[in-house]
This record gives sequence, C-alpha cells and structure tokens, in this order.
Amino acid sequence: MKKVLALVLAVIMVMSLAACGSKTDTPTEAPKTDDAPQTTEAVGSDAAPAGAIKVGAIGPLTGDYAIYGSAVANGIQIAIEEINAKGGLQFELLSEDDQGDPTMSVNAYNVEMEKGMQVLLGTTTSGACAAVADVANEERVFVLTPSASNPVVNEGKDNVYQVCFTDPNQGASSAQTIKSLGLGTKIAVIWNNAQDYSTSIYQSFMAKAQEIGLEVVSDTTFSDDGNADFSVQLQDAANAGADLVFLPIYYTPVVAIMQQADAAGYGFKFFGVDGMDGLLAVEGFNTALAEGSYMLTPFDANKTDDLTASFVASYEAKFGVTPNQFAADAYDAMYIFYAACQELGFTSETTPQEICEAMIPWMQSFTYTGLTGEGMVWTADGCVSKVATAYVIRDGAYASVD
Repeated sequence: MKKVLALVLAVIMVMSLAACGSKTDTPTEAPKTDDAPQTTEAVGSDAAPAGAIKVGAIGPLTGDYAIYGSAVANGIQIAIEEINAKGGLQFELLSEDDQGDPTMSVNAYNVEMEKGMQVLLGTTTSGACAAVADVANEERVFVLTPSASNPVVNEGKDNVYQVCFTDPNQGASSAQTIKSLGLGTKIAVIWNNAQDYSTSIYQSFMAKAQEIGLEVVSDTTFSDDGNADFSVQLQDAANAGADLVFLPIYYTPVVAIMQQADAAGYGFKFFGVDGMDGLLAVEGFNTALAEGSYMLTPFDANKTDDLTASFVASYEAKFGVTPNQFAADAYDAMYIFYAACQELGFTSETTPQEICEAMIPWMQSFTYTGLTGEGMVWTADGCVSKVATAYVIRDGAYASVD
C-alpha cells in the first residue's frame, strides 16, 4: 500500500454547533490476529459472547452498492472484536442485507428487532435509512448511521444521528474547494434527480457556486444509477467548454462516466464526494481513468498515525482489502456507542427504548476523536461537525492535495 505524506487541505464543514461536552473516547490499538480470510463480505460475530449487547447493521451486502454496505458491517465487526477482547462489556453484530432498497431495509430492521437488536448502527444508504428511521422513531430505537448523509434521514426525528458529514455541507465545501484550489473555471455538473443524496448535494453546490462566483456551464441529470449511456451529458459538458465535471453521485455511474469520457476523448477533470469512495475497488475498472480526479472524504487509509495504521492492518488482515471511509465511519460509530454503554451503564438487559432515551441527550454533550475526525460534536438535529479533506487520486491511490 502506497504511503503518501503531504499537507492535507482541510475544508471545515459549516454548521451550528451544540455545546461541547468534556467526555471523550478514543479507540485503542487493534489486537493482532492470525485470522485472515480473503473476503470482502460482511461478517457477524462468529460466536455471540454471553450477555452480549446486540448491535444492528443494515446495508447493501449484495448488488450495485455492496462495497458500501460490506464496508460498514466490516468496520463495526473490527471494532467489536477489539472491544470484546478487552473483557468487560461484550457485543454481538446483527447484519442484514437490504441491497440499498427502502422496503428491504425496513424488512431487515424488523428481522433484527426480532433477534433482539438494541441499537442500530445504520442503515448504510440515505433512502433506505430514511425509511427505517421513520419506523425506528415510532418504536423509539436509537439510530447512529455511519454513512446515510442526507438530511431526510434525521429531519424531524430526535433519535437519528449521523457519523458522516451531511450532504449540504459536502456540496458547499466541494464548490469552495474547487474555487480555492483553482481546479476549474467552467464547471459541468452531472447528478441523479431520483436520489435524495445526489439532489441534496447538487442543490447546496449550486447555491454555493453562485455565491462565490464559480461558473457552472453545463447542468445535466439522470434518474437511474444503472444508466448505461452518458453520451448526452458528456457532450453537453464538452459543447459548453467545461474543464471540470462535478459528480455528486455514487461510484457506479462514475465508472461509466469516466469510461465513456475516455472513449470519446474528452479531457475533463472530475471532482466527486463521499459516494465516489469505492471507485478504486471496482472489479475490472481501469484506475488510470481516475488519475487526477478529486474527492472529499474524512478518512485516508494511507495516514501513518497509530490509530489509522492499526485499523488498516487489522481490516486488511481479516478482509483482504483496504478499508474505505465507510468502514472507518462505522468503526467510529461502534466506539461511540461503546463509550455510551460505559458511561450510561447499558447491558444486554437494557431495552432499545431505554437506550434511545438515554442516548439522545448524551450525544449532544459528547465529544469524540477517532479515525474520521478530531473533536467531533453533535447538534440536537443529529448532525456531526467534522472536517472533510480534499484528496486527489495519484498512482491508483488517494493522495493529499498539495
């Protein structure tokens, strides 16, 4: 794995902050393990320890977005194995596949509730999380999502908190980063109008672009991540003289867009957000097509600090791949819940409702430093304040922008 040492450009996410509490919790170094199955599939606890607190995870373990869901479940599992090895509080992971579909996600939630789930660290994608959040809010189950970044997941719900930074912040920060780094003077945007995630980022990007004088010359859209033909969108960008294409979308259509842009001979730069993470792990994708592309992320697996190095080593040993930001956010989510269990006295006998009502005020007074941010705090609407960093893809790996 390439180690890239460069100055990180931090883009501070702008949001109203709740008052900081004094309690912090940082995970310790991961224990060494000889267990190294070569798989990217998410796993649950091999043998549930007695008296374990049951933690749920729901996400796409199969289908187009399996990289996301598997990473989330795997990140939680790594954290649980570390925590269980300490002795004391014990945890069990309940992991279900929803293929990113809202209906399947609600069904998965019901299955996990029947199995005794006490808290949900999910779901993975925004649309599915919004559907589950409605049910969890009625049933008073606490939801701490590592990756569902759209405001719709916690809007009007006091029990849903995010570890990932929000879509509006991603859009505004992307515009500001493109402007401040001089990455492009004529910007094209290709977005998914049928997806809450993409729409929200697009809207905040456009508002910020207008505010700071960033010129958007092409604004095109699509409505299905399975879309196979982006020739119209790319031709519009080329006709408008765009030199950079902003992609507030998931990695699946990004692959198609990059491939088709290359085939047509377009020389665009590309700039993506957290949904682009996973691009380099797509089977059969020529990563050279992503060379020089930019994205925002709160996590870099190439960092050399002890916590990152330990997590990456444990993850690669167990799953045979390098963790992405979704795995890192999920790892942080599990350690946040572990801190709550220690301080609030949760056990395997604590009901989901009791956990929910205790977690809500606790999150607003808690400060956390982990893999994806330092001094993270949460507002009453469940949003986190953390730093997003701009990275460029160089030699098939993420490199800090310099």
